[in-house]
Amino acid sequence: MPDVISVTPNHKSEVHTTHSWDFLGLDYNSQSNTLLQKGNYGEDIIIGVIDSGIWPESKSFDDTGYGPPPARWKGICQTGDFFDASNCSNKIIGARWYASEYSSEQLEGEYVSPRDKMGHGTHCASTAAGNLVSNTSFHGLAAGSVRGGAPRARLAIYKVCWANLGCSRAGILAAIDHAIDDGVDVISMSIGSPTEFLETLHAIAKGIPVVFAAGNNGPAPQSIQNNMPWVISVAATTMDRSFPTVITLGNKQRLVGQSIFYETQQSNTNGFTMLVYGESCDNITLTKLNITDKIVLCYSPTTIAEILPRKNFAEALTDVLIAGGRGLIYAQYTVNIPLQLEIPYALVDFEIANEISSYISSTSNPLVKISPAYNTVGDHVLAPKVAAFSSRGPNPTFTGILKPDIAAPGVSILAAKKEGYEFDSGTSMACPHVAGIVALIKSIHPDWSPAAIKSAIVTTASVVDAYGVQIKAEATPRKIADPFDYGGGHIDPNKIVDPGLIYDINPNDYTKFLNCTLGLSDECDSYVDQQYQLNAPSIAITDLKDIVSVWRTVTNVGPCNLIYKAFVQPPAGVSVFVEPNLLSFDNNNKVKTFKVTFVANRKVQGDYTFGSLTWSDGSNHSVRIPLAIRTIIQDFYADTA
Repeated sequence: MPDVISVTPNHKSEVHTTHSWDFLGLDYNSQSNTLLQKGNYGEDIIIGVIDSGIWPESKSFDDTGYGPPPARWKGICQTGDFFDASNCSNKIIGARWYASEYSSEQLEGEYVSPRDKMGHGTHCASTAAGNLVSNTSFHGLAAGSVRGGAPRARLAIYKVCWANLGCSRAGILAAIDHAIDDGVDVISMSIGSPTEFLETLHAIAKGIPVVFAAGNNGPAPQSIQNNMPWVISVAATTMDRSFPTVITLGNKQRLVGQSIFYETQQSNTNGFTMLVYGESCDNITLTKLNITDKIVLCYSPTTIAEILPRKNFAEALTDVLIAGGRGLIYAQYTVNIPLQLEIPYALVDFEIANEISSYISSTSNPLVKISPAYNTVGDHVLAPKVAAFSSRGPNPTFTGILKPDIAAPGVSILAAKKEGYEFDSGTSMACPHVAGIVALIKSIHPDWSPAAIKSAIVTTASVVDAYGVQIKAEATPRKIADPFDYGGGHIDPNKIVDPGLIYDINPNDYTKFLNCTLGLSDECDSYVDQQYQLNAPSIAITDLKDIVSVWRTVTNVGPCNLIYKAFVQPPAGVSVFVEPNLLSFDNNNKVKTFKVTFVANRKVQGDYTFGSLTWSDGSNHSVRIPLAIRTIIQDFYADTA
């Protein structure tokens, strides 16, 4: 077909796997005046969730009190295994599934229908738009009410992810096309892929924001996924809730780790169990020990550099259970990603692990008791922090586009799975938080473009915690977070509705960007310059030798007759000049263009430094964009870490 520009081989993608709304300042109380109330709880906004399906019987999707779907809705309710027309409702207004490329043998054990076998899609859908459900908890943990960010929004479900098969790219592209034609207002995709979903530009051209998970391959640099400039890529953070777990040693010493351990399975009447030192807890080490019915300390100081908490803990847990262990104490550099388990376990840092190791060495009969976890909430919990697993920039695909865009809660999120509620962690959980917030913004500002909504989210984000201290990122070691960790910062929903200025982008500019990037147009500036000059709410310069200038345009969406002044926090080793540094707006002048010039003050090869540019009206509006600048001397070498 002559209109086809390129053909991409099909491949599999992966799913990225609620006190959080209170943490974000969105109080459900109708007397409050938050974004939630201003956005009418997302009433009649349609969120398309492209994921692993849905469990329609969950209370989170009860349609009691809902009227018929909005008149603009054109979708269908596709039936299948254990999913008939009655499973769609005035809450779940449509559902489709995509499995044409799989054989019946491959799909054995799955629901060949929109019904969710994995639970991932149900969790994400309820996080974005689940009803308020009272008296929920996970075995007593996180007790209270659970809900989505836009609890009155409608849901359109597109099942593209299948248990043990992943997520088909062909199915995803078909789902995107259907979601556009069906009439969704927002698309939420907690899916990752080594290649970009460029086809999402069609949704943007129709005014539909697309929200993606940023990936779970952190803290490695350049691990970020879903890097297109027109989508919102979401990093994951912790919130002000933790799950302390008391570890009592046989000498009565009490230490504290974290877990989501919810049942006791101790071997003695006094609750104590034999404790053994399993070092790295790999298969070879454990076969040399007798760990049957014992708690195993997994702590290997010589392999600390090789530990990836999200991956290694799961491997150690499996090996301990196979070898007959009752539970484990696992040492790692971050304890903020506990799993929900009914075996005794605790995550501890290396300091506590060393104390436990010393105790084991001091006695011939080491004992331990791991108590069930409890939850603690409040300002005394250091939060938010960028999660260790959250993928990091710089952007490996479009180097002049800063990614991720924003960070949101994604650790130990309680949401629907089947007919109950469970915890899950991942940028998959952060993504529907932003999708729910986008739904609320769409309710207030239906005329805003996807770029305007993204700009408002990025420029109002916070880079400090409740105490005014810079947000940290879990890494090796923990550090002050920078734009490659969280983009513009941590999302601050109540500021988004009135950002003051926005960096808007016409979808045609994205099309030009894409055509020039792919080499499909002869009418282009340089590849890098196309990225620098896109009117994004961030600036990333990858090759500052001497001087680079970029232009940005802002539109006043706040009160008229205001003057904004530029304030710059320059990246280290770089001078930044803004011309003009005052922008005056009135009824007749709502759009202003300015130039930002970066000058290298030192000849250093290939190191990123960070800063910000803020436009302030001296009162209610501070419009901040992040800066990431890398100086270079020679083109053939760069350190992008």
